[in-house]
Amino acid sequence: MTRRLTTALLLTLACAGSVQAQVFGGSESRQVNALREEMNARFNTASRAHFDLLNQNAALREEIAKLRGQVELLTHEIESLRSRQQDFYVDLDNRLLKLETSGVKAPAAPRVDPAAESAAYEAALGLLKDGKHTEALAAFRSFIASYPQSSFLPNAHFWAGNAALQAKEIAAARALFDTVVQKWPDDAIAPDAMLGLANSQLLLGERRAANDTLAQIIARHPQSSAAQVARQRVQP
Repeated sequence: MTRRLTTALLLTLACAGSVQAQVFGGSESRQVNALREEMNARFNTASRAHFDLLNQNAALREEIAKLRGQVELLTHEIESLRSRQQDFYVDLDNRLLKLETSGVKAPAAPRVDPAAESAAYEAALGLLKDGKHTEALAAFRSFIASYPQSSFLPNAHFWAGNAALQAKEIAAARALFDTVVQKWPDDAIAPDAMLGLANSQLLLGERRAANDTLAQIIARHPQSSAAQVARQRVQP
């Protein structure tokens, strides 16, 4: 009798232990699953945040590059304007001196409104800055036709060439850049015009001509920023 009771008690304890193990085992499994789901949710959230941050960084880099290009354009234009203004007054003084010493009266020049001339040039340049390349090209061409004696002509041809290049009118860009090189070889804008000419020649498949132009930039304007670019691209 005692042996039977002992056996029964042991069986009861064994069953209880089994049930207890199953209960605790299921609880631990649920906790592990819950923890795994929480970690997955955190990982997904962190991944989305990282992806959004990468997109924001890319957008910022693009905007910075655009702003840097605009700043370079404006800086270049200011330097060119200063040079043009100085050259204009020097040339005017020389012309007046020659007329005074020769005793010949100066011929009456067609009257040009400087404010209108400057406004037309700035309007064309503004279109280019805004990325309206086709409209800018037309505006610069109109300026060139309307003010054939303007001191802005070298710059107007140069920026018209850039507008044509952006508008995919490559042949027109080459002609405009080449005009600057041929008519104003000593102008401050000439090295950059030569670089624009080389770019146009490359796009037209004129690789040998483009290489010759790059070599000429280095030879004629060795200290210019255009020469630095040319040295990296010219083929020996």
